[in-house]
Amino acid sequence: MFWTTLLIVIAFMYLILTRLFRIVEMREEVIQERLGKYKKTLKPGFHFLIPFVDRPAYSQEMREQVIDVPSQTCITKDNIEVAVDGLVYIKVMDSYKSSYGISNYQAAAVNLAQTTMRSEIGKITLDDTFSEREMMNENIVREIDKAADPWGIKVLRYEIKNIRPSNEIVDTMEKQMEAERQKRADITNSEGHRQARINESEGDQRSQILISEAKRQKRINEAKGKAKEIELVATATAKGIKRIAQAIEKPGGNMAVKTKLIEQYIKQFGEIIRNSNISVLPTETANLKTFFEGVSTISDHTKDPASTKKGEK
Repeated sequence: MFWTTLLIVIAFMYLILTRLFRIVEMREEVIQERLGKYKKTLKPGFHFLIPFVDRPAYSQEMREQVIDVPSQTCITKDNIEVAVDGLVYIKVMDSYKSSYGISNYQAAAVNLAQTTMRSEIGKITLDDTFSEREMMNENIVREIDKAADPWGIKVLRYEIKNIRPSNEIVDTMEKQMEAERQKRADITNSEGHRQARINESEGDQRSQILISEAKRQKRINEAKGKAKEIELVATATAKGIKRIAQAIEKPGGNMAVKTKLIEQYIKQFGEIIRNSNISVLPTETANLKTFFEGVSTISDHTKDPASTKKGEK
């Protein structure tokens, strides 16, 4: 009887103590109710409660929570079925609203995320679902956050984990990508051949230009060389003529020129007679006496002027 009474007293004291004191941890907030009505929100620390009058009704996690959004089938804008799942990150900002505003804010956030995700997937095509993830995440966060504000919940971000088309669609996409890769390879090869032909044509054109330029430069150099040669010959001829003119002006120069001309005349006349099949005679030979008299006169004048003067003396 004694032990039974002792156990009853211990149990009663434990019940009194647990209802009299409440330690709230740093990561949570506790909603205190008095006689079934909201009294206050207990912050982290040590708190006294009136047994059988006050009670801790709700305990809310104040840290950021990660909730897994189960995979679901969505229909894209081009009528392709895809399985999509994700993660939603939420945080309780007001423990009073999260306790009395909704019964289970986690389940509500998950269902709202799934509904919004189906709506966003239906707005875009299959190809865009892989490239527009960031846009979809932002739209889903904005829509969930707008709906979750009365619950005292803040949606921090949403991340799509996987987008999985059906096996038939995957096979079709693989064939399409293979065809696209082949197309790009053909375009690249064609572009390479075209560029090679362009380079070859430009090289030939450049070579022809260089060859033409070299020939032109060669002709210019040859022309300059011939002009220089003509100039040198003309200069030499001019100097020779000048010297001849100077020699002619000296005593006996005029007769020396005439003698030289007669010698060349006789030489050329002999060549003509020797190489001709017919007899060629100048008109002057009709009068041989006149011809030889002229020769004798020229011979007398070409004698030394000094001997001529002595004879005169």
